[in-house]
Amino acid sequence: MKVDKALITAAGRGQRTLPLQTMVDRDGVQRTVLSIIIREALAAGVDRVGVVVHPGDQRAYAEAAGEHGGRVEFVEQTEPRGYGHAVWCGRGFVGAGPFLLLVGDHVYVSHRGDGCARQLVEVASREGCPVSAVQATHESKLPHFGAVGGRRVAGQPGLYEVREVLEKPTPTEAEQRLVVPGLRAGRYLCFFGMHVLTASVMERLDRRLGENGGAVHLSEILRETAAHERYLACELEGRRHDLGARYGLLNAQLGLALGGQDRDEVLSGLVELMAQRA
Repeated sequence: MKVDKALITAAGRGQRTLPLQTMVDRDGVQRTVLSIIIREALAAGVDRVGVVVHPGDQRAYAEAAGEHGGRVEFVEQTEPRGYGHAVWCGRGFVGAGPFLLLVGDHVYVSHRGDGCARQLVEVASREGCPVSAVQATHESKLPHFGAVGGRRVAGQPGLYEVREVLEKPTPTEAEQRLVVPGLRAGRYLCFFGMHVLTASVMERLDRRLGENGGAVHLSEILRETAAHERYLACELEGRRHDLGARYGLLNAQLGLALGGQDRDEVLSGLVELMAQRA
C-alpha cells in the first residue's frame, strides 16, 4: 500500500489560528506550525499535501505554508459539520488511494531519527489496512480525545487490533469498553491526531453524510470500520502536543526544543529559571 498524499484538517472554529502560529523547530529555525506539519508529512514520503480550511483562510494559509506552497492544495469546508465532514471535504484531493491524515492543531515530536508520520506510514504500508496512531493517555484527558479499545497483535509491540472506538468517552465508559490488557491502570489508547486511512473509510463517510444532515464524527466511522474490516492502532515512538490545550503552545515549543539541536541550551535556561523561582 503506497501512501503518496496527506490531508491536514484546519477549518475548525477553535483551531483555525493555531496552524498560523510561529514556533522554533527542532533545527532551531522559526517556522509556522503549518509548515512544521507539512514537513512532517513530506518526510513520510508523500508527494502532495491537501489542507482543509475555512472559507476565506486560504491566503493566510498559503503564506504560512512558505517554501512548501508548491506542493500544497487547499480545500474549503463550507459547513461546520464536524471532523468527519472536514475529512470528507478532501475526497477529491485524496482520490481512491490511501492517505495520511493529520490535524492542524497538533505538533508531533519523534523520539527517534524518523518522524512520527513516517513511522505510521511504514506500519500501514506493511499491514495493508487503515491504521491510527495512538498514545497511552491518562483518564483525566479523555474529554479531549477519541479513544480505542482492542487487543495486542501477537509478536508486534505497540500494535493493536481495534475492536471499539469512542469519541471523548467518560472514565466510566472507558473502563467498561476500552480497557486494553497491559496498559497501566487509568490509562487508555487515545488518538494521536494522525491516521492512515483508505478509500473504504471515505466511502463510509460519504454514506453517513448522505443519511445525516448534522455533524459527523470521524470516530463513528472508525468504529464502523473496526466492525467490518481489519483496522489497527499503533503506538509510535514519539509524542503529540495538542496546541489547543491549556499551555498547549508552551508545551509544544518545549517538546520541539528538548528534542532538537538546542536541547542543552534550553535545559540550562529552564534550570536557571527554576533556581531563580526557588
